[in-house]
Amino acid sequence: MSQSRLKFSGALLAATATLALGACATETSYRPATGSGFARTGYSDRQIEQNRYLVSFSGNSYTSRDTVERYLLFRAAELTLSRGFDNFILVDKQTDLRSRTYSTPSIGGGFGYGGGFGYGFGGWGPSWRYRGRGFGWRSWDGFGGDPFWDRGVDIQTIDKFEANAEIVLGKGPKPRDNIRAFDARAVVDSIGPSVVVPK
Repeated sequence: MSQSRLKFSGALLAATATLALGACATETSYRPATGSGFARTGYSDRQIEQNRYLVSFSGNSYTSRDTVERYLLFRAAELTLSRGFDNFILVDKQTDLRSRTYSTPSIGGGFGYGGGFGYGFGGWGPSWRYRGRGFGWRSWDGFGGDPFWDRGVDIQTIDKFEANAEIVLGKGPKPRDNIRAFDARAVVDSIGPSVVVPK
């Protein structure tokens, strides 16, 4: 293979890999919930009385609070229409920010652990206590091991939003005197064009 053809092949491979990875890093689309616990994304609903439901939407770390709340409202309207009702009232609604912190040590990396480094010298500095798979609880501080912090440990915090609402479904026009009442058809028509569904 010629040198220029090899360079072109390498550039093409790098561009393809970048596009493939970029496609993975997108916000949660509007779909039924998958996963569980912190990994759960999508919408879910549960009937608690004849015309009363709990509705929720969980985004991933790329999904904005605005999108999570819009998709929750869209799901409430869609559910209302699918059950043969015309309007719904948001009895209770909340949006929570959920965070998880993960640490990933490198293989054979020094953790600045033990040996008195950073301990007992009266020095102050940041420190972490973390649990890793296969090696239990560990401590890390900026004084041990690497002089420019420990490159062997990657600590990331992942944030995601989850919105929950209790709704009551109704027939006919929405109650005019209740600011928490929504016309389901109007919500679907208004929000629907901005909702991203899986392809």
